[in-house]
Amino acid sequence: MKNKHRESNILILILVVAMSFIGCKTDDPNTNSKITFNPNLTYGSMTDIDGNVYKTIKIGTQIWMAENLKTTKYKDGTSILLVTDNTAWGDPSTPAYCWYNNDASTYKATYGALYNWSAVSTGKLAPTGWHVPTNAEWTTLTMYLNGDDGGKLKETGTLNWTSPNTGATNETGFSALPGGSRVWTGTFNGLGTDGNWWSSSINQGYVGLWYMTNDDSKVGTLGYKGRSGHSVRCVKD
Repeated sequence: MKNKHRESNILILILVVAMSFIGCKTDDPNTNSKITFNPNLTYGSMTDIDGNVYKTIKIGTQIWMAENLKTTKYKDGTSILLVTDNTAWGDPSTPAYCWYNNDASTYKATYGALYNWSAVSTGKLAPTGWHVPTNAEWTTLTMYLNGDDGGKLKETGTLNWTSPNTGATNETGFSALPGGSRVWTGTFNGLGTDGNWWSSSINQGYVGLWYMTNDDSKVGTLGYKGRSGHSVRCVKD
């Protein structure tokens, strides 16, 4: 009888421990990041106002976030408007953000958020001590890479980039990701093939946008009207 009683107690203990693990399970998408960083480099870290922790990396004279921004608040604590409706997203005057395919649980941790230009132009989007880079700062980064060698910035492999992920070495540790975009009609596209990042610069009404693709090793830039949603990388003040 004593052995049976002991076995019963052990079974109860196992059940209690198992239930405690189940109770501690989290569905927080921040814990589900699937990014391949450069294992040969030493990364720093920073935390935004939401408590999201990001890896950072020094490249030349600059310190960059090595992950896309995913904050839902400005640095003053004010909430950024989350827009899921396609029609509402088409209003460029309202600062807003979204998750790719309106699916935070799948895309937030790895790819971060997509912000419209109005959110970027508030000057409050980047965490304290950081800022959205200017065209000049993006140029400083690319010149350090001999002009346009985006392969040194791209995350390696095809876990997140669609094959062939041309030229990707991630020598810098920047770990650029193809987070896609949300165009002004509300449609999402480009996940896996296109990485697009805002700058804070405007030239003759056009906003600077910097991009990389899965089938090219270059970093490109163009002037953009700012009606779509794109990723954000921040650089340290």
